[in-house]
Amino acid sequence: MTSQTPGAPGAPTAEDRSARVAVTLFPLLILTGAAVAFLLPGTFTPLGAAINPLLGIIMFGMGLTLTLPDFRLVVTRPLPVLLGVVAQYSIMPLLGLGVSWALQLPAELAAGVILVGCAPGGTASNVVTYLAKGDTALSVTMTSVSTLLAPLLTPVLTLWLAGQYMPVDGVGMALSILQIVLVPVALGLVARMLLPGLVTRALPVLPWVSVVAITLVVVAVVSGSADKIVEAGLLVLAAVVLHNCLGYAIGYGFAAVTKQPERVRRTVAIEVGMQNSGLAAGLAATYFSPLAALPGAVFSVWHNVSGAILAAVLRRRPLAPEPARATEAVAS
Repeated sequence: MTSQTPGAPGAPTAEDRSARVAVTLFPLLILTGAAVAFLLPGTFTPLGAAINPLLGIIMFGMGLTLTLPDFRLVVTRPLPVLLGVVAQYSIMPLLGLGVSWALQLPAELAAGVILVGCAPGGTASNVVTYLAKGDTALSVTMTSVSTLLAPLLTPVLTLWLAGQYMPVDGVGMALSILQIVLVPVALGLVARMLLPGLVTRALPVLPWVSVVAITLVVVAVVSGSADKIVEAGLLVLAAVVLHNCLGYAIGYGFAAVTKQPERVRRTVAIEVGMQNSGLAAGLAATYFSPLAALPGAVFSVWHNVSGAILAAVLRRRPLAPEPARATEAVAS
């Protein structure tokens, strides 16, 4: 995520360039980590205890990238923000349930897939939106708002949809999200306000901190479920690919039906399809089982690959001229 919008005029900042490289190399790094964890599971099993602290580091980094103007679009352009967040917390949870039913997933995997769908948007979506020539300022705002709503909506939706597969501790999950999402994001935002110069110098490093932390989360999840990956791997991959790609398609269609311009359609599609799957994997490992965390781990790899492909396709499609908006100049 970048508060200095990549889509803004001018040369890309060091933070933008670092984020683009990190997102490009992320799938390779995470695949390497997952392979090593699969081959040497006992070596990394103790890492399971570090999942929540790692997620806290990721979310603190997200908070450091935010500034108060990132939330200004909630006031100046409330409709696309509202549509994006509604799509985020309706399309993906229901798709998770539908995919689980269609593939007849075992209870643990079904709960994991649904939890991925109930998670907030992923921060990688901001860079992918930029690459896809979407509305990056809107993407940053949508991700931020969906993240702030996660302590309430993620456990409620998970309890409603995944509760039929496994017992769900909704209160415990809500408290965990407060601790590992909301508090670190708020602390990061405060640190950005109090130490702007220091944080600005650190911004180019933050995408790599997130990449390393998410890779370690995946390593922990894979090492904890290595014995079941062989039999469940292809089924999980099929569920993740369907969930992600249908999220892109239905998200785009939802924005089109509500008569949003092309840049907003692209943004909503990407925001809906790309989830904070590292958070979902961590919550699943804590409240369900290591196997239930596997969909989140696989999603972390796949949505970066699919997002890069989608961005490459969309960049080649011309954008229709849009009516000038007084709020278009608002920086995020």
